[in-house]
Amino acid sequence: MTINSVRVFEPTNSYTQTPARSSPKPPPRVWQAIEPPFRGYQAAPSEGYQQSSSSTAIVIDNGSKLLRAGWSWDKAPRLSFPANVARYRDRKLNRTCMYVGYDAYADATTRGQIRNAFEPGTSVVANWDVMEGVLDYTFLNLGLDAADGGIDRSIVMTEAIANLGYSRKMMTELLFECYSVPSVAYGIDALLSYKFNKGRNGLIVSSSHSSTHLIPVLDSRPILSSISRLNWGGYQNADYLLKLLKLKYPTFPGKLTETQAEDMVREHCYVSQDFDGEMRSFLDWTGLEDRDHLIQYPFTEHVAIEKSEEELARIAERKKESGRRLQEQAAKMRLDKLVRKEQELEYFKDLKNRLATQTKKEIKRLLDDDEFRDEAQLDKTISELEQSIRKARNKDIGILDNPEVEEEATFPLLDIPDEDLDEAGLKQKRHQRLMKSNVDARARAKVEKEKERARLAEEERLDLERRENDLDGWLEERRVARLALLQRIKERERLKADLGNRKSIASQQRMKTLANLASDQPGRKRRRGGDDDNFGANDDDWGVYRTVQTGEQSEEDEEEDFNAGLKNIEAQLLEYDPSFTENNTLEAQSDWTKSLVHAFLRGPRPFDPESQKEAHQIHLNVERIRVPEVVFQPAIAGLDQAGLIEIAADIINQRLASVQDRNTLLKDVFLTGGNTLFRGFQQRLTSNLRAVLPIESAMTVRQANNPVLDAWRGAAQWSREPGFRDSSVTREEYLEKGAEYLKEHNLGNSLGLS
Repeated sequence: MTINSVRVFEPTNSYTQTPARSSPKPPPRVWQAIEPPFRGYQAAPSEGYQQSSSSTAIVIDNGSKLLRAGWSWDKAPRLSFPANVARYRDRKLNRTCMYVGYDAYADATTRGQIRNAFEPGTSVVANWDVMEGVLDYTFLNLGLDAADGGIDRSIVMTEAIANLGYSRKMMTELLFECYSVPSVAYGIDALLSYKFNKGRNGLIVSSSHSSTHLIPVLDSRPILSSISRLNWGGYQNADYLLKLLKLKYPTFPGKLTETQAEDMVREHCYVSQDFDGEMRSFLDWTGLEDRDHLIQYPFTEHVAIEKSEEELARIAERKKESGRRLQEQAAKMRLDKLVRKEQELEYFKDLKNRLATQTKKEIKRLLDDDEFRDEAQLDKTISELEQSIRKARNKDIGILDNPEVEEEATFPLLDIPDEDLDEAGLKQKRHQRLMKSNVDARARAKVEKEKERARLAEEERLDLERRENDLDGWLEERRVARLALLQRIKERERLKADLGNRKSIASQQRMKTLANLASDQPGRKRRRGGDDDNFGANDDDWGVYRTVQTGEQSEEDEEEDFNAGLKNIEAQLLEYDPSFTENNTLEAQSDWTKSLVHAFLRGPRPFDPESQKEAHQIHLNVERIRVPEVVFQPAIAGLDQAGLIEIAADIINQRLASVQDRNTLLKDVFLTGGNTLFRGFQQRLTSNLRAVLPIESAMTVRQANNPVLDAWRGAAQWSREPGFRDSSVTREEYLEKGAEYLKEHNLGNSLGLS
């Protein structure tokens, strides 16, 4: 049989729901785990610079997930890539290579050197060397390659709400000093998206990659003092899902990456309208085929090449011929053995006849030559040979040999004093004493068995009386005994698992015991020439082997006793306890069709641990609603903050000065940011927010036309307006007032928030 290793990528299938648990189910729908997002060479359109003029601007949406860049007249950004840079030294070319954006995922070497410009999980730039490489890549792909390295077009750049003053200062210095830009303007991405969607008065809910903000806006001017932030966004969603999957599959053979987790969150998660109710029924078998999403990772399957019928027939014929030859050899060996036994029997009978006419000294010499102690042993050997030969002959002709009745053993020499026996007699007397000890031991064992049988019968009788007289008390005793056995079985399994982990307390105690065996006094090393080793002199010393055993082979008998006792108790409960059913037994609870843990880990189908394909599968079920729920209930992920609804209710009901302002904001609750794209997000926000508002309040919730791109489009639209120049910091103002200088406007931060 030939075994081949095959790298397998499973195709995607579709199926329809089958409600029955154990009935055959159609193939599940399978989603493939995505590969690293390398997109290969893509030529960027570079004619934009020739079409531009000094009045046009370069628009950059500097997001922590993706950087988007384009010209102010574009309807969509020309570039969109992560702010990643990978640098490494190529020894063949003897030069340093730099890959930016998706190019950094080209191979394993570049992926291992990826550095991001932002602090993980935030929108604050932390690596300015990477940021400079990202901007170089951006300007080059936009067609800007001036001879002096300067950029002669204005820059419009988005930034986070309450961006750090130091971060803005460093960005301003980088743009003016390194690229010599004529002017720079900063705007908040959420406000730019709101402006592009023609918003004037409303409450902006901006949930992006790194955080979630709620911004009240009146007369196109944000109330910056009432802005609230929830430290949860798309990055935290992916990180939380990654942690859940690592806890769910601690021995998963594949590699779970952040990119794959982000794809799972985006493609499979949704916001539940009734989280608590859906969580209680999510793993119910009815409809689980639809709710359980299966992610298949690449795997290597060992394929056994099947043989043809002709080859199988030839193999069977060879096995049959080999068996026939073995039977012939065995028959020949039995015949040879029988001949040898007959020859030995004839020789020993002749020896017995010769002993009848010899002196006592000559008899002893002849017996010693054939290694016999005395004539009794010779007679026993002759009897055993005759019996063995008779059995062999009867077996050959098919006659069943009747077992001989064992005669009662006698020991006549034990009653004769030693003074009346010679040396041979004394030797025979010692042998008979040993044989009598064995016979007595067997007799005592037989008596003990009879006593044990009588004790068990008496216990069974008392148990029967107890059950007939007090059934409720008897059932309670059985329930308690069953729980105790289950606890001991669970404890045994835990101990086995701990012994496999060298860092567990059980393994450390075992190693400590082994180390202490080297010394008479634990904790002290034995010196050469010290006291003799007296281990084993005390019976308690041998208990150390029970302590240091791994538990697998030493507990097999104990495991059988536990299982047999548990089955016996459960059988009694099934017979006499109406509330105890088959579903309550350990065997039924271990059945995968009745196991909640199996539904959680492996979905509605059986699991084959030998299958590499199934070992490389991830099942997303409760995680699909648990991850997006964190923005509404942050405590689920251990975040000590109020949820989105509580924050919005606080802004509307507590922070606004008048009822008129509250009603004005509620007329336009605006959703933007990629984290609001979850299915059901808008409906959940609408229903939950309406529940905390006064009953007479009217509310309208809408979503941006494109929650991901509208921030860039709003910035491009802003750069084309006449008043844009008044919001930009020119190079002359930078040189005069420094990098900290900021012009305040309705679409940006103020110095008080920095």
